[in-house]
Amino acid sequence: MSAADWGIIMLSLRIAFVAILFALPLAFAVAWVLARYSFPGKSLLQAFVTMPLVLPPVVTGYLLLVWFGSRGALGAPLDEWFGISLAFRWTGAALAAGVMAFPLLVRPMRLSIENIDRGLEEAARTLGAGRLVAFFTVTLPMLLPGIIAGAVLGFAKALGEFGATITFVSNIPGETQTLSLAIYSFLQTPAGDSAAIKLILVSASLSVAAVILSEWLQRRLDARRPG
Repeated sequence: MSAADWGIIMLSLRIAFVAILFALPLAFAVAWVLARYSFPGKSLLQAFVTMPLVLPPVVTGYLLLVWFGSRGALGAPLDEWFGISLAFRWTGAALAAGVMAFPLLVRPMRLSIENIDRGLEEAARTLGAGRLVAFFTVTLPMLLPGIIAGAVLGFAKALGEFGATITFVSNIPGETQTLSLAIYSFLQTPAGDSAAIKLILVSASLSVAAVILSEWLQRRLDARRPG
């Protein structure tokens, strides 16, 4: 592995990690709302959350470019007021990866929340625990396997993201060129097969390891469910 290859791997890991770090709290909040509340528009919210899975990734990337580009409705204020530029930056790649991984974060957490025995929470409340104490001492420990499983699965998705990323932030070596984009670039050059194969093996190994870890955590979650 060359220094350039390691640079691509480390950039990909950084982008995937940042994507999940920022997407996870929002995904948990959405999962909690979907699992615990009934309200008008719930089906619409569920459909909106699922959209990155059903839309072509290029469409998602184009929408991100429209909203978060330098002249976008959100991108222009971010750049002007806070100096945050996302288009054609690694931070934009993290945003694209987080958006594409978002449904995979929400689903396992929503299932975990729906399968919690609410009686345990009520028992903690009757023993004098407040809402926050009951959440952190009773609810959260039961949710951890689902949260971790979703985070790992989302990380694997973010690590392999291609379509939305190349549309939103292009394929810039050293800035936005992740494993998937580097593999694509190498396959477009006559002598790039060997370099592409190395990165394909690395990408496949990381993805398989993440999926295996997610499945193991999900089995632990299933074993802890009542009944």
